[in-house]
Amino acid sequence: MPRSRCALTSTTRRSLIHHRDFLQLWSAATISLFGSQVSTIAIPTIAILTLGATTFEASLLFFFEMLPFILFTLPAGVWVDRLRRRPILIAGDLGRAIALATIPIAYALGGLTVVQLYVVAFVTGVLTVFFDVADQSYLPALLDADQLVEGNAKLQISQSAAQITGQGLGGAIIGLVTAPFAVVVDALSFVASAALIFAVRKPENPPEARHEAGATDRRSMRSEIAEGLRYVLGHRYLRNIAACTGLSNLFSSLVFAVFFVYAFRVLGLSPLTLGIVFGIGNIGFLIGAFAAGRLPRLIGVGHTIVLSSLLSGLSVLPIAIAPASERSIPFLIVSQLGAGFTQVVYNVNQVSLRQAITPERIQGRMNATMRFIVWGTMPIGTILGGVLGTVAGLHETIWIGAIGGLFAFVPPLLSPVWGLREIPTGAEGSDLGGAVAGAGLPPAAIASIEAEADADEDRNGEESA
Repeated sequence: MPRSRCALTSTTRRSLIHHRDFLQLWSAATISLFGSQVSTIAIPTIAILTLGATTFEASLLFFFEMLPFILFTLPAGVWVDRLRRRPILIAGDLGRAIALATIPIAYALGGLTVVQLYVVAFVTGVLTVFFDVADQSYLPALLDADQLVEGNAKLQISQSAAQITGQGLGGAIIGLVTAPFAVVVDALSFVASAALIFAVRKPENPPEARHEAGATDRRSMRSEIAEGLRYVLGHRYLRNIAACTGLSNLFSSLVFAVFFVYAFRVLGLSPLTLGIVFGIGNIGFLIGAFAAGRLPRLIGVGHTIVLSSLLSGLSVLPIAIAPASERSIPFLIVSQLGAGFTQVVYNVNQVSLRQAITPERIQGRMNATMRFIVWGTMPIGTILGGVLGTVAGLHETIWIGAIGGLFAFVPPLLSPVWGLREIPTGAEGSDLGGAVAGAGLPPAAIASIEAEADADEDRNGEESA
């Protein structure tokens, strides 16, 4: 039987601290997040200092790591909906552990090359795509809808703690054992994560149980990808959240593309000073993680999503108005504190809303489509930032990004998202979509998607989530 989404009342709901299976998942995420912070420093250090990579060669590491998100995110959503999700999580962890373990082995044998780092970056990127889509789709199967905000907030606490302390820990480990062998820590963290996820007891609904009668026929991947696109773009909540997040990522990436050059050359900061700024500013992530579940109870989930998006845009302004000297440090700290706080509050609530209002059978494709849309704007923003920084100037580019980001909150403000008091659950949530056959989309857009997918199937009633 499909899992019931009916919520218990607030008076009978126990904290997730007492939820054994969630604690397993949370512990797995925490361990792997801290391990990944070690590799975040160790792998570029290996490329630049150990192997003598050029600036361009080092930049390709990020390219090969991000390329799978463009190539495989939409197909990953289809497979996550076709298969059980827990085995995907376990395989993703173990696969990444094996890929990372090849680095210290090759180094010990004297055969480590930059090309191998590219291969490892690409392979771990592919596995991360499948893991992330399955992870966001698995949590709603483990928790009830009214537990999602608390669950996502606790996961964000771990991510915030890892961001604040993990890289410093990684630097210390590199100093003790050298960068190639420091990667072992990350590999072991993935093994531990896989073991904890394996220990989750709650049985997962088989893929066929996620579908209602008459909807179990296997269709082509193109058709199922198109269904995910239609679902998100035709959903009156999801399409506006996607527009908001995509716009925010576009302009923040534009700023990030020139920020380090701006900080070093215009503001005159040293790498050490900038590291201290980030270390202090990242406390905003931790504060946001604790506040993310409380704010919706005070002002409503819709107001929380919209206002956190607005404040996130405002958080870039201190960078633009900062004086071109070391006096800019307080401005940058305020910017980072504000960005960290608002981004966590926004993400916890919009992700929880997405998970609660989407039928289980299409969770994977919904999450994959959302990620494809909102991450797809980031390389565009990076390219625009580089071009504008060269043509218009660094400070001017910062201002363009700061002003553009102020408008990201407009789509959810002008949509039904603004009026949401609580995250819908059960039948209440399934009546709010308007995503039947891409409702809400221009006819030409619907026709284009359907033609691309060769999908002539009629839409099923349960797609109106």
